[in-house]
Amino acid sequence: MATYHAIATIGEAMLGVLKAACPQEFATAQFLLYQPNDFQSPMTEGISLYLYHVSTNTTRRNLSPRLDSSGRNYRPSLPLDLHYLLVPWAKTAEKQQWLLGWSMRMFEDTPVLSASLLNHYASAEAPFQPYEAVELVHEPISLQDIVNIWDALKPNLQTSIPYVVRMVLIDSALPLDEGALVQARTNAHRKGVEQ
Repeated sequence: MATYHAIATIGEAMLGVLKAACPQEFATAQFLLYQPNDFQSPMTEGISLYLYHVSTNTTRRNLSPRLDSSGRNYRPSLPLDLHYLLVPWAKTAEKQQWLLGWSMRMFEDTPVLSASLLNHYASAEAPFQPYEAVELVHEPISLQDIVNIWDALKPNLQTSIPYVVRMVLIDSALPLDEGALVQARTNAHRKGVEQ
């Protein structure tokens, strides 16, 4: 159950995992979050991470209200799935494929990102509670979907791998106001009306 800063923090943490483990052979590599216009003049060498789709996770759509540490109820959290495209960039096909293989192996070795790791890369106040974590999963998508994504970006089709981060719970700041507890019940009858 995280704040709305969680979305950007997750992308930064994914890149942070790669940057922290970067081998010497990729010493000049960059690790950047991309927007669509960044694909028009991509980096020379490195990994870009592009958030191409966000969806509401429907497996647990009817979540119960959130209870904070003081016992106050808030509107239910919003469950999101974040869909990323990881793209390796290099001057040669061989090095591009090395970057791809290495980054896929790193994400396979680190499939769960803990709150402490996520909060380490947060640019705002820590968006994740200490007990939270997110799961990073390779998400097979069709070749047609990949072509559609790249067609919208307009550069040449690049080798890429899709990932999804499932069930990111974005908290609401709106409390659920509850009426006072019922103290007594009275029955009133109108005179002259048969019951």
